[in-house]
Amino acid sequence: TPDELEKFVTKRIKMNDPIAIRHEGIEQSRKGDYQSAFKNLTKAAELGNAEAHFKLAGLYHEGHGVEKDRGKVMYHTEEAAIGGHPIARRNLAWHESKNNDAERAVKHLIVAAGQGHDLSIKMLMDGFKKGVVS
Repeated sequence: TPDELEKFVTKRIKMNDPIAIRHEGIEQSRKGDYQSAFKNLTKAAELGNAEAHFKLAGLYHEGHGVEKDRGKVMYHTEEAAIGGHPIARRNLAWHESKNNDAERAVKHLIVAAGQGHDLSIKMLMDGFKKGVVS
């Protein structure tokens, strides 16, 4: 039941479970409580949760509950990518392509594709067809 789930998540949060803390942060963000979301996502990220880093990058990008900060967007995106988050890795590829570093962009796409990220696989295939990726 929803009540049992809430009790379980609350118990896990008290035990410093980064997944439960991240879950709570995402729920708060969905409700528009960005300050609580930021607090929970920051704690989950400090505990090593890659998805929390990815969500924090989004908060900094949009300025939800925090001031927009491009440096913190990149920091949290990089941390998420290092933690194995394929969409964060793909986002780094996009950033590198915008900075005219195709070689680094391709490397990021290869990692994301290796993690099973379908869009990255498609982007690599398209780049190969266009002769951009070898």
